Amino acid sequence: MFSSLARIPQLTSLFSLLIITTFFSPATANWKYKSRPDLSPPTLNITTPATFAISPGYIFVAPYSFPGWDPPLPHGPLQPGPYIFTSSGELVWSGFGYISGYVANFQAANWKGEEVLFAFEGSLNGEKGHGHGHATILNGSYESIKQVRGAGSKVLDVHEFQVLDERTAVVEIYRPTPFELKKFGAGPRSQWIVDAVFQDIEIETGRLLFEWSSLDHVPPEESVYSIASLAFGTGYNSSDALDYFHINSVDRDADHNYLVSGRHTSTIYKINGTSGAIIWRLGGRHSNFTLAPGVAFSFQHHARFISHSKEGDIEIISLFDNSGPELNGKRGEYANESSGKLLSLNTTSWTAALIQDFPAPHGVFAVSQGNTQILPNGNAFVSWGSAGAITEYSPDGTVIFHAYLESGDLWANGNVQNYRGFRFNWTGVPHEDPAVVALRHGESTVVYVSWNGDTETDVWAFYGVDAKGREIIVGEKKREGFETSFYVWSGKKWSGFFAEAVGKDGKVKRRSTIVRPEKYIYKYVPGRDDLVYQQGLDEL
Repeated sequence: MFSSLARIPQLTSLFSLLIITTFFSPATANWKYKSRPDLSPPTLNITTPATFAISPGYIFVAPYSFPGWDPPLPHGPLQPGPYIFTSSGELVWSGFGYISGYVANFQAANWKGEEVLFAFEGSLNGEKGHGHGHATILNGSYESIKQVRGAGSKVLDVHEFQVLDERTAVVEIYRPTPFELKKFGAGPRSQWIVDAVFQDIEIETGRLLFEWSSLDHVPPEESVYSIASLAFGTGYNSSDALDYFHINSVDRDADHNYLVSGRHTSTIYKINGTSGAIIWRLGGRHSNFTLAPGVAFSFQHHARFISHSKEGDIEIISLFDNSGPELNGKRGEYANESSGKLLSLNTTSWTAALIQDFPAPHGVFAVSQGNTQILPNGNAFVSWGSAGAITEYSPDGTVIFHAYLESGDLWANGNVQNYRGFRFNWTGVPHEDPAVVALRHGESTVVYVSWNGDTETDVWAFYGVDAKGREIIVGEKKREGFETSFYVWSGKKWSGFFAEAVGKDGKVKRRSTIVRPEKYIYKYVPGRDDLVYQQGLDEL
């Protein structure tokens, strides 16, 4: 399968294992991967290990932090960006450097018949909760193949980019607009408002298919706080425009009608895809539905169409509820309880019922961001946004997986956040070659290999190059995770090493370059290494 040359068997004696454990034990943090010392990915602190009931696929997140400057705090992750993990917390792909700046809404999709990745790439206005940039699309080899911008010279916002029917995408724009606000109780200096816009565009050409503006259909007084309070901006200039609506998700159904979430109106809107007229409102100050127990929500995110009855009078939607119901009917005061929700909307009786609630474990509260993804098997995958955690539930609401991003102590590690998190199937075969390093200690050598983003390697074949330049296989090893190590006892006889990635079909996927052995550098250990250093000084 690999080579016709004779193989040298891997040592498995207790003594050999002791040597490996003593001298070559895996390190953590920025010492995590010997073959990729440039990578310092976040970790998943898994508090509820995945059960057999989890949905298949990988975990997609883009953790970041927004630390305060007074006082300055250590913050993480060290390398914010898009990441793919297994359910056991093993890194599959670090997108650090592939997509730069502030990265969010990282997902997999199908575009033109091919699996792709996409994410928002740009800048973040953390105080106002929106961003400016574009969407970047990568292929299955992690090569950038498309950047998508808004139609009509409009800059995209971070909140939404969703690929629909493998051809189009819905996107959002935060457009500051001069507006007369005195009639809503604002002072004469308040002259700017945010017009919440969404577009349906053709990805390949950028052609505009549909555009909707909140100011054309939703008056500013629908905001949960009065305009006069200036709670959502002063309106004094375009940078501090009053964000009365705060659009944060858009979806489209088979009839080409749209589902829109307005966070600052605490309302979900169904929009006619031809006229732009509002078909119905759910929640907020002017709800068309009577809400059954458990339905009430506020400051929500990520509303999605799930299904509908044959007659069309029953619609099932999901959403992420950030703050829960109002307290005792007091406007602007909420329970501050986050959850995912699956709702049934009856447009004959105009009632909204709770099908299933996915409450936050451990008292997690997501003051902002977050999403609820209903998976093909009925499970729900929930990202807790600003709280920096992810959870998967069975259809009955049982927690079957939970993890914190970077740290279990949510706020002590610099406020790690994650706008949205998802679970997707994915096949990745990187364009770049595998990374390999051979680290020598005395007579022995350990070869480490990794291939960032690879999902197809089953076995690694390791080769040594002797003094005559002959390439001789020294053994093979089942893939261990992101990085696989192989111990070579007689390391000094080899002038170089390389590795081949072998798939389940027995075929070689890729070969690494040949590397020369390097000296193993051990991580500093406080106390022990200080003593050795001092002894060395004393001997001088």
